Amino acid sequence: MNEDSNRSKIKTVLSVLLLLFFGGYAALLFAVNHAMHEPPEQFGQFMSKMPPLVFIAAPFETMWTRARAGTLNVGDAAPDFNLSTLDKSAHVELAAFRGDKPVVLVFGSYT
Repeated sequence: MNEDSNRSKIKTVLSVLLLLFFGGYAALLFAVNHAMHEPPEQFGQFMSKMPPLVFIAAPFETMWTRARAGTLNVGDAAPDFNLSTLDKSAHVELAAFRGDKPVVLVFGSYT
C-alpha cells in the first residue's frame, strides 16, 4: 500500500513538473512571438534581456519569418511613405510619383 502511494505521489509531482515546464515554454513562445510583432526598437530591447538559450529552445527563425512576413502580395500597390532627401532639404512622398514615373528603392551600401 505504501509503495502504491509513493508511486502515485511521484506521478503527481512529475505531472505537475511537466505541466509547469510546458506551460512555461508556451509562455516563452507567446512572449517572444508578441515581441516580434512590435517595432524593431522594442523587439531589440526585449531580446537583449533574453539568454542565448532562447535562440536554441524556440523555433526562432520560423517565428521571425512568420511575424515579419507582411501583408503585401505580388501586384499590390506599395504603401505610401515619406522620406527625407540625402541632403535633408526636402521630403519625398511615394504618392507624388504614382502614375507619373517608376520608383526604385535601393537599400544598401555603394562602397
